[in-house]
Amino acid sequence: MPSALLKGVRVLDLSRTVAAPSAAQMLGDFGAEVIKIERPGGGDEGRAIGPTFLKDRDGKTTGEGSMYLAANRNKRGITANLSTAGGREIVRRLVAVSDVLIENYKVGDMAKFDLGYDALRNVNPGLIYCSVTGYGQTGPYSSRPGYDPIFQAMGGWMSLNGRSDEHPLLAASNPVDTATGYHAALAILAALYHRDRHQGEGQFIDVALLDVAIAAYSHRALDYLLTAQQPARRGTRGQVYPCQDGSVLIALANKGQWIRFCEIIGREDIANDPRYDNHPGRLKNAGELYPQLEAETRKRTVADLSAALDQANIPFGPIYDFPHLFADPQVISRNIAVDIPHPLSGKMRMVANPIKFSSTPIEDYAPPPLLGEHQQEILAGLLGMSTDEILALHAEGAI
Repeated sequence: MPSALLKGVRVLDLSRTVAAPSAAQMLGDFGAEVIKIERPGGGDEGRAIGPTFLKDRDGKTTGEGSMYLAANRNKRGITANLSTAGGREIVRRLVAVSDVLIENYKVGDMAKFDLGYDALRNVNPGLIYCSVTGYGQTGPYSSRPGYDPIFQAMGGWMSLNGRSDEHPLLAASNPVDTATGYHAALAILAALYHRDRHQGEGQFIDVALLDVAIAAYSHRALDYLLTAQQPARRGTRGQVYPCQDGSVLIALANKGQWIRFCEIIGREDIANDPRYDNHPGRLKNAGELYPQLEAETRKRTVADLSAALDQANIPFGPIYDFPHLFADPQVISRNIAVDIPHPLSGKMRMVANPIKFSSTPIEDYAPPPLLGEHQQEILAGLLGMSTDEILALHAEGAI
C-alpha cells in the first residue's frame, strides 16, 4: 500500500503531461486517494509521448507512453468531457466530496467552464485549489502556453549550462517540471495543514513553472542579484576527469581535498603551488592546470580512481549511463527501481518514490490507470449514480 500519511484526503487531478500530474502522484504516494480526470478518447497528452511505450504481455506496443507512466501511479482514472454539462457536473459532484483539486489549464480556461476557484469554493468552501501554469495567474505572459524547455531557457538554466565557447545546453529530462511538481505538492500540504488549523478554510494556490525555475537556481540566481553580473558558463572543466574507460566527477571543496587529490594522481609538486591554492585560482589558471591533471587521470580506470578517492574521503561520482546506474550496489540497496503490477503488461518497472518514512512507509504502488479504468466504481460507487444516469452521460458524450 502507499503511505498512510494522507489517508482520508481525496485529490482530483485534472492535469496533464508532467509537472502537475507529478504533484498529484506525490500526494498519492503519501496515501491520498487521487482521482485522475481525463478527456474521453485521448486522455492525458503524456500517454502519446514516447519514444518509449509500455509493451503488453504479448510484446505489442500499447498506448501508454513513458511520460504518462512516470507521473500517474497511485491514482484511479475516469473520463469527463468538460465541454458538456454532464462532464462539468461530474467534476462539481466530486469537488463536493474532495479536499484538493489540481489543474494545469491555461489561465481562464477553467473559469470558462464555470469550474474556476471562485465557482468551486461555493461548492466546497474547504477546497484547496492548485493551478499549475507556465507563467502564473498574473503578468503580461500569463495567457501563454509553455513547456519545461521554455523555462529552462527563460529561467536562466541554459545560460549556465555548457562551456563558454559553446551554445547553452538543455537538460535531457524535465527538471523544471519535476521541481514544479514538488513545489506544488509542498504547497498543497501546507494549505491542508492551514485549513485544518483554521476552521476548514480552503484557498487558491498559484504555481508557475517560470517562478520555480528561477527559485530553483538558488545561489546562482543570488550570485547575479548580489553583483548584477551574469555568472560564467564554465562547463564541467575542473570537475569531470577522463579515465581509460569513462569519466569521474570530482568535487574538491577545500584545500585538504585538493592536496589529497594531487597525491592520488602523483602530482604532489603542484599541490601547494600558490597559483592553484584555491578554487578561484584553479579556475583562473585552468588552461595550464587541468590538462596536467587530466593527463594523470587518463592513466587510471574509473574503478581504480574511484577506489582511491573513496579511501581519501574526497567527494566523487562516476558518470553513469543508465545500465551502470541501475546496477550500482548503492542504488540497488535503496530499492529505487521497483516492479509493480500492470493490467496490460503483467508488471512494469519504474522509479520508486525517493522518500523513506519510518512509521508510514510507501511499500508498494498501484499502476497508472488505463483511460477511464475506474469509471464505474467512482460514478456508481462514490457518487451513487444510477445505471440510467451513467448511460445518459455516455449518450451526451460527457464520459
